[in-house]
Amino acid sequence: MANSGATIEDLTMDFTDEEGTLLCKTLDKEVLTKGGWATLMFKYQDLDKASGKFKAPKYAVRRFQKSGGEYKLKSKFAISSAAQALKIAEILTKWAKDETAAGDAGEED
Repeated sequence: MANSGATIEDLTMDFTDEEGTLLCKTLDKEVLTKGGWATLMFKYQDLDKASGKFKAPKYAVRRFQKSGGEYKLKSKFAISSAAQALKIAEILTKWAKDETAAGDAGEED
């Protein structure tokens, strides 16, 4: 996996084995925050070694810290299915609407 990189554009979920077989591939990436700490969301797929086909997409949130001119992975959270992603989105939407309605939207990072 590209757990480090000089720029945000270098960061991926791509991972190959010793023979060069792609075991995990990035399908999409969104940058949530930039700066000394960067937060990115990834859509990715893992290879099913038995069938040689990629499994259903998964999602991940990863935090990187820039140090020595390079972003390095500091924390990660995997979302294992579309159903779990939708449940998380539903809860976050509810909470954000509750905070906005209460006038407590806070400041963005």
